[in-house]
Amino acid sequence: MTNSSVIRSIRRGSAMVALSIGLLAAPAALAKDVIIHAGQLIDGVSRTTRSNVSILIHDDRIVSVTPGFTEQAGAEVVDLSKSTVLPGLIDTHVHLLLQLGSGSPMLNQVTRTAYDELLDGTGYARKTLLAGFTSVRDVGGYTPAIVALKKAVAAGTVTGPRMWVAGSILGPTGGHADFSTGFDEALSKPEWTDGIIDGPEEAIKVVRAHHRAGVDLIKIVPSGGVASVGDDPHAQLMTDAEIKAVVETAHTLHMKVAAHAHGAVAVDHASQIGVDSIEHGSFANDASYKIMKSNGTYLVPTLIAGDTVVQYAKKHPEVLKPSVAAKALAVGPVMSQNAFNAYKAGVKMAFGTDAGVYPHGQNGREFELLVKAGIPAIDAILMATSAAADLIGDADDIGTIQPGRYADIIATTGNPLTDITELQRVAFVMKGGQIVKATGQ
Repeated sequence: MTNSSVIRSIRRGSAMVALSIGLLAAPAALAKDVIIHAGQLIDGVSRTTRSNVSILIHDDRIVSVTPGFTEQAGAEVVDLSKSTVLPGLIDTHVHLLLQLGSGSPMLNQVTRTAYDELLDGTGYARKTLLAGFTSVRDVGGYTPAIVALKKAVAAGTVTGPRMWVAGSILGPTGGHADFSTGFDEALSKPEWTDGIIDGPEEAIKVVRAHHRAGVDLIKIVPSGGVASVGDDPHAQLMTDAEIKAVVETAHTLHMKVAAHAHGAVAVDHASQIGVDSIEHGSFANDASYKIMKSNGTYLVPTLIAGDTVVQYAKKHPEVLKPSVAAKALAVGPVMSQNAFNAYKAGVKMAFGTDAGVYPHGQNGREFELLVKAGIPAIDAILMATSAAADLIGDADDIGTIQPGRYADIIATTGNPLTDITELQRVAFVMKGGQIVKATGQ
């Protein structure tokens, strides 16, 4: 369908809604009623699709989903009868203030400020939304900056997805959250140590401070990382007491806890203590899957991150920090098999990419890697819709196309169940009842 045909399809009476670049700014007013004619519908609820369905939207919410192509007096019609329609996608692991690969990371760290990162983040947020991701969970960015971006998007002054933010990640001195590692100790920036916690009392205090600052969840790093200097991904670097202090404090404040963990020991201990999700989980094993399944812990596998850092290590090691390339070559290749093993074991899984490790706006590549790993296309899609909404904790608003949810809706020209790469070419994006990308744009 051409862009002009979509415009014609929503014309009613003497007025025509212009699908121009102006729609990417804050909308002046919401349409009263809109009906989407969906040729194929993947609703995020069922594993089966429906054909020829009408979705009635009032303002920013879905009112009904009914068989056939219906019309209603005074309602605008968006003709997606030749397309596959899905809920707006959800990425539960992004870093909107980060972009690896654009110059030396250590030089950037001492020459760029949080203001630079925030301005870049406005562009990354827009790219993410236009790629079909209408909601994201940002799991690591300097707290004042990422909270400001979230507020700007919510206010409509910046174009982007709905955001749930963790702020600065929490971990021990010298661990994955300590961005001063590798620099002269005389150098210091607030964002380098904003999340350092050593001991349960510090953990409690920093969680409370993050909550006061406006974050929605807490991200901890109980294991070493890949992109950080001098730590071991296999090692558990946070004590159980520190993890427990974070989890209990965060849950008391009605915030979930995401745990970056590569090694099996950190995965197992964090799951047993009660974190809500394990990010990466690269070296988890059968015992780990049993613990996660027993505790209802989600796995967010981030396969595209592993694939990207391996490619950097092989072709462009200069864009990585010292010691990172060796870790990338060890961790990256095991992530795909781990994701499939967890899926087969029945572990709850949510879609997440680690956007910022690879270029923003390419989030849809994760689907291709999940399917290549052996996960069926429909389950990969459910990971990015209803499962992701459940992990975030807002399944009443996002993640499915059913009455009462936000009208966050996307469409592809082809069927992603037969060609998962269609989700790398999202043709139509609606957020909260407002069209931000029309077919042909």
